[in-house]
Amino acid sequence: MSDPHGVPDAAPPKGLGRVGLIVAGAALIVVAGGIYVRTRDADVAQTASDGQATPSVRLITPATGGASDELVLPGTMQAWNTAHIYAHVGGYVHAWMRDIGADVGQNAPLATIDTPELDQQIIQARAALDRARAEAGLARSTAARWNDLLKSRAVSVQETDEKNADAKTHAAGVEEAVAALGRLLAEKSYATVRAPFAGVITQRTADIGDLVGPGATNQTPMFAMADERRIRVYVNVPQQYSAAMHSGLSATLRLPDYPDESFTATMTDQSHAIDQRSGSLQVQLKTDNPQFKLKPGGYAQVHFALPGVSTQLVVPSGVLVLREHGSQVGTVTDIRNGQGRVHLIPVVVGRDLGGKVEIASGLTPATKLIANPSDSISEGQIVRVESRRD
Repeated sequence: MSDPHGVPDAAPPKGLGRVGLIVAGAALIVVAGGIYVRTRDADVAQTASDGQATPSVRLITPATGGASDELVLPGTMQAWNTAHIYAHVGGYVHAWMRDIGADVGQNAPLATIDTPELDQQIIQARAALDRARAEAGLARSTAARWNDLLKSRAVSVQETDEKNADAKTHAAGVEEAVAALGRLLAEKSYATVRAPFAGVITQRTADIGDLVGPGATNQTPMFAMADERRIRVYVNVPQQYSAAMHSGLSATLRLPDYPDESFTATMTDQSHAIDQRSGSLQVQLKTDNPQFKLKPGGYAQVHFALPGVSTQLVVPSGVLVLREHGSQVGTVTDIRNGQGRVHLIPVVVGRDLGGKVEIASGLTPATKLIANPSDSISEGQIVRVESRRD
């Protein structure tokens, strides 16, 4: 073919079509490679995201107790006898003779109280007794004379009976006056405040000049004292150990203020009832305290040796999942390819051993537990199981 002027068309250069094919093929390869790389990166990212979304857990096995168990529980120490000593009569503190820490005997004087009003009442009662005795003497002699006159019929029987009755009335008046004076004198004896038993003064609130007794606006105890020669120890024992508690059972006391010493106590009584709030049995132990090392109101660790009662499983406190309906622990079921589903098991918790707890029921020794489960763990949740197990 030729143009209008009759000049023929130029022929295309040789190899130009081949170059175009090569360029097009290279472009296709680049596009395909980019798509592959992006797809691979997306798959890797998705896999990594899925791996991060699935929590990892570690499984542990509960520990079992031995054939013999030392039951360790907190106990509260109290004095064998305690007393808060109030003023029985109204008045002002004249003096106090004993201060805190004083070791006093029974009936030892602790303080004296000035009682001016009571003193006046005693004076009045003594005068009333003297008057009653004088009137009774006159009535008695009058009755005797009328009885003599009756023999000669100088007076009537009616008049004689009246005189005899008057004599008896005045005699009764004397007894009444004696009782009134005795009551006031008995109250006066309380003006000297005395120790109700032998012990140690643990508190003194009375000062000289204080108004004490029934007339005081806010009556407070003048003294507090305790008999610390013997100590009571109260312990709340979990119900599962209550059957092992009996009178005569020995225990060892350990105190934080005497870490290198131990003290022996003996169980004397128990409440014979389980407290519904704590699920425990209260027991009482006693021990002698000759050196006053055991202090009332203090805390002691009470160690009971109870052979053959340790049937509890022990687990770290961190395995517990606390929910509205009680304590639970987590385990993993249907483990395949390192993954499984969470299963929550309700349990009954026994003693708190400090970092560990006893499981009273709900577990078997072979149950694998999730160590340190998260607060958000839920039933059926998919988790990854670490290869290392304890």
